[in-house]
Amino acid sequence: MKIDVVNTIIYCRNWSESVAFYRDELKFEVSFANEWFVEFKLNEAACLSVVDACRAWVGPSSGEGVMVSLRVDNLVDVYLEMESLGLDPTPVEEVWGSEVFSIFDPEGVRLEFWSSIKGNTDDN
Repeated sequence: MKIDVVNTIIYCRNWSESVAFYRDELKFEVSFANEWFVEFKLNEAACLSVVDACRAWVGPSSGEGVMVSLRVDNLVDVYLEMESLGLDPTPVEEVWGSEVFSIFDPEGVRLEFWSSIKGNTDDN
């Protein structure tokens, strides 16, 4: 099996707020949008979409059992940006040889940002 692109889809009770969060605050690039579905391009192989749950047959997750993990080049810069946006990032912690912090979207979905600690050769 060859997978070309991965798309994580979040079914939202707070759809308008979620669209604004990802588009306006996190500045994720919109690759497709209609009146109830917005897809954000994260990179060439990954997307994140938000769906208005009241327009879909799948109910909202309400943030339970969902975490989006995003590896970034410079965790300090991302942390400072999240802090400046008032997104209340958690303290940076060391987990499995990486530095990690999280924020939460309007649905309560945890967005985990992480970078490998310098000198750690295991990027998994």
